[in-house]
Amino acid sequence: MTDLAERCRQVLEGSWNTGERDGVRFAYTRPSPGRYRWQWYWDSCFAAMAWRHFDPARSRTELETLLAAARPDGFIGHTIFWEHPVSGARVLFYNVIHRDDFMTATIQPPALALAWHMAVGDPALEPRVVAHHEAITAERDLEGDGLIWILQPDESGLDASPQFDPIWRERAQGLPGFAELVRRNREREFRIEAVRADGDPVVCEVMTNVIHGLSRLALGLSSITPALIARCYDEPSGLFLPAVMPAVSSRIPLTVAALSPLALPDLPDEIGHRLAEYLFDEHRFWTEVPAPSVALVEPSFSLQEHFDGLRRYWRGPTWINSAWLLWRGIVRLGYEAQAATLARSIAETVVREGLREFYGPHDGRGMGATDFAWSALSLELLDSGNASAGVPGSP
Repeated sequence: MTDLAERCRQVLEGSWNTGERDGVRFAYTRPSPGRYRWQWYWDSCFAAMAWRHFDPARSRTELETLLAAARPDGFIGHTIFWEHPVSGARVLFYNVIHRDDFMTATIQPPALALAWHMAVGDPALEPRVVAHHEAITAERDLEGDGLIWILQPDESGLDASPQFDPIWRERAQGLPGFAELVRRNREREFRIEAVRADGDPVVCEVMTNVIHGLSRLALGLSSITPALIARCYDEPSGLFLPAVMPAVSSRIPLTVAALSPLALPDLPDEIGHRLAEYLFDEHRFWTEVPAPSVALVEPSFSLQEHFDGLRRYWRGPTWINSAWLLWRGIVRLGYEAQAATLARSIAETVVREGLREFYGPHDGRGMGATDFAWSALSLELLDSGNASAGVPGSP
């Protein structure tokens, strides 16, 4: 679809930012020039995937810029302040230890190896990519089974998703207590072992581990899919739910994260088909523009961008990155008609509304930030052959 490609190209080119800091050159795609100007980790990974359709050299440059920010051990924070440090009231909500830190001390879903495999080449041949993923595993694999854990909701990239409300409660993201959560974790230098030792929540979040699992496969490492099933799959419901320490007794709302293991190429078909039943349920996720970030039947489902003046994202609208993950899974499982319907709906919506941060699942209304770069992932859905991109041995 030439109209979609042209819209995506214009946004990517208009969001490209270059410069130099302390002798280090950088070039990356701003997630949204009007709202998000710094380099966000998984946004850059998604942008690199999209750039491969126009200029693969920029895919490499985008990911090289992430690597240029890495600590000596390979750790890369979820936001990198190339042009100037975080300032003003934002210091209260950004996960920096010191006001002038170069990047945050927390993570986002580790997609670097997956993006490298899709857009550049074999990530196992790039020592810096290998070191980065080793650092994430060393810091966040708390139980020795390969799964990684997060210490704040924003580390999942899903921010104010209602799945976190029973876990962090008044300190969930988007609520006034979130600043207190950040403050407490800053005092502990965002060390997850210190958070766990103090009895505060740490979470084995599902979509975070789906991205982590895809990156491991891209690196040629052993699959964590069996471990994810063992820890997070709820056999009675057929859904994946986050594991929490200490455990919570309250019900976890049904969100799109529960279906995201569809994207894992080695997920057993039986489990995949059970997840697909939820996806194709018109009362839950199969809307005009699939799939909403929260099931329609959930009390927490809402299309409002703000709640009582508080920004609470991931509570209803459709996001392109999660639609892309689900699309990969249903293509693999042979749901050709449904995959084509999802792809067509997403493409038509993006052409009509532009590249927005998220979209109304019923009418496709563009919402949130404009010129949002990762919505260029909609290009991936134009060709079912892209559904296996990033999996070793696949085109």
